[in-house]
Amino acid sequence: MRVKPTIKEPMPYLTLNPATGRMVKTFESWDAKKLNEALTAAQRAQIEWRETDFSMRAKLMHRTAALLRERATEYAAIMTTEMGKVIAEARAEIEKCAVGCDFYADHAERFLADELIETDAGKSYVCYQPLGTVLAIMPWNFPFWQVFRFAAPALMAGNAGVLKHAPNVPQCALAIEAIFRDAGFPEHLFMSALIEVDAVPDAIAGPYVHAVTLTGSEGAGREVAAHAGRHLKKCVLELGGSDPFIVLRDADLEFTAEQAIKSRYMNCGQSCIAAKRFIL
Repeated sequence: MRVKPTIKEPMPYLTLNPATGRMVKTFESWDAKKLNEALTAAQRAQIEWRETDFSMRAKLMHRTAALLRERATEYAAIMTTEMGKVIAEARAEIEKCAVGCDFYADHAERFLADELIETDAGKSYVCYQPLGTVLAIMPWNFPFWQVFRFAAPALMAGNAGVLKHAPNVPQCALAIEAIFRDAGFPEHLFMSALIEVDAVPDAIAGPYVHAVTLTGSEGAGREVAAHAGRHLKKCVLELGGSDPFIVLRDADLEFTAEQAIKSRYMNCGQSCIAAKRFIL
């Protein structure tokens, strides 16, 4: 007997306040057509963007940093609402993003300058050129910083960025897209794609994605790396760990206990470097 395949309906992206359990807002996931249109638009924007000089890129990136600082209260509130981050930590995260934008605006040209090297040829050098569109699959624990630490250097290097954020932080994702647009970056150069996990393999396989980066679990990393390798796409991964907090015999126990609590519960316990195993 032939079994008819089950068609999976797209699941919406949700803002679910973790402090109250209340549904704040929903966003429908994109279908394949909308994703393809977005990736095509990103490629067109990147082809023009790669020809801009570093002074123009730096000007827009500094403007991005300024907008982050101007709107810190607004963005911190979005983060706290969507993932439960303490508001003081949310504000600090926004400032960290602004610092990152200023840093790459100031130093990208030097980082990416041609490097002359000695060989037996007439002239040899290492040249850094834009890759194209970078697909970023990001987690929810630092919903602004995880994005900006890829986006700021990627855009300064002449690339486009397409973000597939965690489905529980859609307002963060859309706010970040708006920041770059408001700062004056070309339309479609950075976009937040509200897509399902099932759409990622086809996006990687297609002609419009030239590199992929992921921060997440080891299982997700294996899947992304496998698809990237199969289609010869560059790939950068930051995966999970099991960080030990080791207490030796000569430790100051009162001080150590205080630091252990901070290490385990920083960022509401959702930090990649938080202590996960306590060894006494």
